[in-house]
This record gives sequence, structure tokens and C-alpha cells, in this order.
Amino acid sequence: MPKVFLNVERQSQRDIETALRKLKKKVEACGVLKDLQEGSFYEKPTAKRKRKHAAAISRHRREISKQQLPKKMY
Repeated sequence: MPKVFLNVERQSQRDIETALRKLKKKVEACGVLKDLQEGSFYEKPTAKRKRKHAAAISRHRREISKQQLPKKMY
């Protein structure tokens, strides 16, 4: 679980807003909200397989495009 610590001596509105912003970024990077959203509704096993297969295809295409040489500009 992501944690953000505040300095007790200098708690101001700006420090709290900064801490909230940092916490939101850490939660997003950790993937906690994504896990909660995935569990909030039932997804058919075939739909889950389809989604994972499409993600694998896009990852593969991205890797191939990284390995290719750039197109000629003339």
C-alpha cells in the first residue's frame, strides 16, 4: 500500500495538497485502483482471454516496431 508522510510542524493547505497529489500518483503507479475496477463487475472468461490476447498482440507489434530501422526520408 502506498504511503505519504507529512511534516507535523509545517502543515499548511499547500503541503496537504502536495501530499494528496503524491499519494494519487503512487496509487496510480501501484495499480490499486485498476485492481478494484477489474473486480467491480463480472467479466466472461472469453472476454478476458480476448482482452489479454489483444494486449499481447499490441505488445508484440510495439516490440517489432522498436527493432525496425526508420523509414527512408527520400
